[in-house]
Amino acid sequence: MASVFTHEFNTPIYKGKTSFNTGLYINGKFVEGSDKTTIDVVNPATGKVVTKVAEATSKDVDIAVAAAHKAFETTWGLNMGGAGRSRLLAKLAQLMEEHQQELAALEALDNGKTFTWAMDLDTTFAIDTIRYYAGWADKIHGQVQETDEKKLSYTRHEPIGVVGQIIPWNFPLLMMSWKLGPALATGNCIIMKPSEFTPLTAIRMCELIHEAGFPPGTFNLLTGYGHTVGAAISGHMKIDKVAFTGSTLVGRKIMEAAAKSNLKDITLELGGKSPNIIFDDADLDQAVNWAAHGIYWNHGQACCAGSRIFVQSGIYDDFLAKFTEKTRSLKVGDPFDVDSYQGPQVSKIQYDRIMDYIQSGKDQGATVHLGGDRNGTEGFYINPTIFTDTTPDMKIVQEEIFGPVGVVIKFEDDEDVIRQANDTVFGLAAAVFSQNINRALNTAHRLKAGTAWVNCVNQLHSNVPFGGFKQSGIGRELGEYALHNYTAIKSVQVNLGHIM
Repeated sequence: MASVFTHEFNTPIYKGKTSFNTGLYINGKFVEGSDKTTIDVVNPATGKVVTKVAEATSKDVDIAVAAAHKAFETTWGLNMGGAGRSRLLAKLAQLMEEHQQELAALEALDNGKTFTWAMDLDTTFAIDTIRYYAGWADKIHGQVQETDEKKLSYTRHEPIGVVGQIIPWNFPLLMMSWKLGPALATGNCIIMKPSEFTPLTAIRMCELIHEAGFPPGTFNLLTGYGHTVGAAISGHMKIDKVAFTGSTLVGRKIMEAAAKSNLKDITLELGGKSPNIIFDDADLDQAVNWAAHGIYWNHGQACCAGSRIFVQSGIYDDFLAKFTEKTRSLKVGDPFDVDSYQGPQVSKIQYDRIMDYIQSGKDQGATVHLGGDRNGTEGFYINPTIFTDTTPDMKIVQEEIFGPVGVVIKFEDDEDVIRQANDTVFGLAAAVFSQNINRALNTAHRLKAGTAWVNCVNQLHSNVPFGGFKQSGIGRELGEYALHNYTAIKSVQVNLGHIM
């Protein structure tokens, strides 16, 4: 029998208790994995194990897929009308709201993000997303096409079937909601794999999904590793679609597995190396504040992080001085401290990866203007880091670091910065700062990115699509656009009296 995780939070910012099963969630029940093995969950603030969760294998994927197909054919899919799906999603959003502080505390515990950010952004946005798609569930419809008076032609937007969803560790609950919302709203059944580093909120959500009344098999959660469970989902012959958020490297593997198996449909939201362009006519103080948020938000562990900060030469020195001061003011500390802005990186693996990139920057001749070192002696904390004196060929300029490391690059004019900004294999997001709206919009339109922010950065909304160009992904999350990822269009033509 799967174990129960109980934890008492007694912190300056939150006091409360959580207790829930840590098994796999298959067909409406918590169960042990087939091999009865477990995965350690580590608190990145201390580096110590806080609990163990059940480990799934490919055998468990098969069991979950069978349960999902049964649900799709009997109680979900086309057997549950849009109004019913809407009611259940709305109930889930309500339950999430009732347990918001608990969910935020769990995010802070196994991810390391601050409780304040988890409350103000992650959980709030996740609730809004589920509620948004509850509103869409009874509005999925096709079209009628005019042909002639003796024929009726129309389309149906039907659920694809059983979909696999693989979510990352940087925004565990939020990415769960981005995937779960549109998939359930359109009538699909789900096999979801959370990151092995941050499974706690996803497991706790299973109890809320059960309480909301979703039929058994509609949603299944398998905690496991990418090379086992992720690979089994991607290559499964009875999974009709896979949606993934994570690195471009893993995205390629998923795309290959999908092609080699049943040519399943895919949605990929991948990496980025987003440019943040600050022209000399920008509001400098605002640009500094937004730039700090752009790179240091979520400890730099955001695919859309504004990690390449391009500053026009006329204001470069002033910007760098103010940006340095702003960076120094950001407190790195315990996620449950009231005034902490940045907590630890998610894991020792990620900590080491970031430190390797910092060393690479040094070795290739860049200047560590600020930071570049460990913070404290316990946990996986890294001080916010600024590099200057970089060249376009450096790894810290070209590759996604996924940490609190930004490079500040000088540019001369519009053509120069557009050329530099587009010199990347990625195309997820970009930002432009200028008080000349014509200049800002012209630049935004010329940047090869799926999202372009003007005089702001990292602004995301449940009704606004998000996704990348180039090697930053395929398809869109959020908004009405995400619904298209989870429906198959069927054309129906009816003969009303034409005789052959």
